[in-house]
Amino acid sequence: MPSNVTICYIRGDGVGEDIWSASHEVLEEAVRSAYGGEKRIEWIELLAGQKALDHSGSLLPDETVEAIREKKVAIKGPLTTPVGGGFRSLNVHLRQLFDLYACLRPVRYLEGLPSPLKRPEHVDFVIVRENTEDLYRGIEWEEGTDEAREVLSLLKERTGTSISADSGIGVKPISRGGTRRIAKWAIEYAIKNKRKVITVVHKGNIMKYTEGAFRKWSYEVAEEYPDAVSFDGTEGKILFNDRIADNMFMQAILRPEEYDVLLCPNLNGDYLSDACAALIGGLGVAPGANIGDDIAIFEPTHGSAPKYAGKDVINPTSFLLSGAMLLSYIGLPEAAAKVERAVESTLRSGIMTYDLARQIQGITPVACSAFGKEVKKMVAQS
Repeated sequence: MPSNVTICYIRGDGVGEDIWSASHEVLEEAVRSAYGGEKRIEWIELLAGQKALDHSGSLLPDETVEAIREKKVAIKGPLTTPVGGGFRSLNVHLRQLFDLYACLRPVRYLEGLPSPLKRPEHVDFVIVRENTEDLYRGIEWEEGTDEAREVLSLLKERTGTSISADSGIGVKPISRGGTRRIAKWAIEYAIKNKRKVITVVHKGNIMKYTEGAFRKWSYEVAEEYPDAVSFDGTEGKILFNDRIADNMFMQAILRPEEYDVLLCPNLNGDYLSDACAALIGGLGVAPGANIGDDIAIFEPTHGSAPKYAGKDVINPTSFLLSGAMLLSYIGLPEAAAKVERAVESTLRSGIMTYDLARQIQGITPVACSAFGKEVKKMVAQS
């Protein structure tokens, strides 16, 4: 690892500027203090989203794409995606462009966080979400278009399936190859990180040839790891099992201690990530990473929240913890641990932004910038 660690960053839209301003000095301080000043971060700003559109006329300039390809790692703030029209999600596009097929979203309770659970300390699992297939491929046709009519006609002609003519149509592809590689990734992640259970989350009872196949192919991959994986709870091996998706939502609330790594198709993983974030205070504390074989992009799991932009109120914890994941990924685990400890110490002391403070009686919220300064102070003291 060179003494100067180069990291690409995208500030993002909406509240992206606020969380970047509150976070980057924390990450810099963590690297400096963890390695006695022998290492430091050099940032390279890249443009994407609205800022890029205003500057260059492109939502995702070629310069940004090439820089990420060259440097292999980046961290980004949230990018706005219009609902029901406009351009498709840039977040999804980046994952598909760089083949970032593994979405990693840890869900771990930190002392001091609000939670609806009686025993929130039991929440400590990781959602591994396939990131490039499923409905997120964006293969769909608007109701009333020639393409939609052609698809409806073809379905009726070839399969006898009759669908109302005023329907929009979407396609849900889940491939054997895509499933095998995410299952392999999840199993090897579990082995490396000494996790104890992998649970495939699917709706295979209804969607038998997509999500049912995801379950089937995942089990086939698990069978290739007989020394590490078991299906009956053999001591010393990772237990491999599965749950129907709707049941899994209940299980995460009632029995979180029984779950460890949740292996999900794309849509299930997205839903479950947000729902489980509610168990530990909300999306403001939920980090994320999108990882491929060569490139990784780290990001907070929340959106751009434009109505809060520039108000210095948003919670930067998700960005900070995503930054800690990045530091660990590039071989700086001591710096990553400093960030995680400092965030937890700050929250434990009752210092938190409005999204968390409003859930706890007697807590006065602090600004986004003030929270960042407090975490930086804790990093320096650790």
